[in-house]
Amino acid sequence: MTQHYRHEWKHTINYADLLTIRARLRAVAEPDPHAIDGKYQIRSLYFDNPDDKALREKIDGVNMREKFRIRLYNFDDRVIHLEKKSKRNGLGTKFSAPLSAGEAQRIVDGDLDWMLSSGRPLVQELYCKMRYQGMRPKTIVDYTREPFIFRPGNVRVTLDYDIRTGLGCTDFLDPDCVTVPAGDAPILLEVKWDEYLPNIIRAAVAVPDRRAGSFSKYAQCRVYG
Repeated sequence: MTQHYRHEWKHTINYADLLTIRARLRAVAEPDPHAIDGKYQIRSLYFDNPDDKALREKIDGVNMREKFRIRLYNFDDRVIHLEKKSKRNGLGTKFSAPLSAGEAQRIVDGDLDWMLSSGRPLVQELYCKMRYQGMRPKTIVDYTREPFIFRPGNVRVTLDYDIRTGLGCTDFLDPDCVTVPAGDAPILLEVKWDEYLPNIIRAAVAVPDRRAGSFSKYAQCRVYG
């Protein structure tokens, strides 16, 4: 799997900031073609080991770290992806592999043997970490995303809000799995780009007294355990 690291900014913002940035981005950037009325719902199931390695490394700001998740959009189980996000020296990359709904459910249920012969390296890697490091589904993270694209620089800007946690529920595909607000979760602005960030996007996302941070939806959704 080829590693292509991208620059990432994260800012926590308030509702007034969101309204301002949304209006600016609508004037200069394209909406994501996969969005419905400018937004979509994301559900992710995050994995961790018994020592909460991914959570602790995030909180401690470990320079090189990774986390696994299964993700779907708008609760449509026809397109599901297993993803691994890696961070190194402040840059991020993501690997992805498709899963069927049945395969995702088997992972949630702990039925793992098929993964080793799946022919998908990322699925095989998760198998090894579940089998030998005790990695297991940990929590569901739900939120609403408003995505924008600016093609010069391969820029992607997202506004994420209404972050919710599944508490102890890890049945990713269960429509009756209840999620609740994840504590006092903020609105999150994320900006990702390749080699350069065009000034027009810098201006569009600029808000006073906001600095880049390291907010984690997964860490926020572990607020209850």
